[in-house]
Amino acid sequence: MAPGHVAYGLNAQYGLPVPAETVLAWERGAAQPDERELKALAGVLWCGPEELLAAAGTLREHRLARDVSVDDLARAVGMSAGAYLRIEESGRWKGNERQALALCEALEMSAAQFLTATGRNEELADLLGRAVTTRWQAYVKPVARIVPLDRVLVENVLAQLHSDYQALMVSTLSWSSTGQEGAAAGGTGRDFLDRVVERFWHTAGI
Repeated sequence: MAPGHVAYGLNAQYGLPVPAETVLAWERGAAQPDERELKALAGVLWCGPEELLAAAGTLREHRLARDVSVDDLARAVGMSAGAYLRIEESGRWKGNERQALALCEALEMSAAQFLTATGRNEELADLLGRAVTTRWQAYVKPVARIVPLDRVLVENVLAQLHSDYQALMVSTLSWSSTGQEGAAAGGTGRDFLDRVVERFWHTAGI
């Protein structure tokens, strides 16, 4: 279907006066349809909304991919629709651990996807870098607060990561790509932190 045909279908079937130029912009990734337009577009193209989205990266994209309304998702998570919508618009998670778990279940998101969607990857990397290079016990609660995983699992994973890192340090190795660069950086190098996060998810079975 040409953009003009799609535009005609959106108007004729759903009453959305979307010009062909806008449809073309959607195709090229220069613009994004809103929620109503996305559902109408899926209807015109005889597919599901999730088929029109690239790999979901935001909370809104995950919700649209699952075709869940704001009201239904807010109810499942245990907060008002307005409170959830503010989180979705800001991209910053404000709920508690229980609500984070409920959100992941409702949207079928992994813990890693949740961190990406809520913009907390950098925060996790910083916490993990500190946990493996100092006293890991002090970071169980902070990590569990932002990662929707069982706290006992978080504790076990941090203990394992700390043990692995200390063993590597004894062998004068590091998790960085340049030998002892991670150790020399005191656990703050970007490559070092990326590898810590990767090992965290791997050890957690994500």
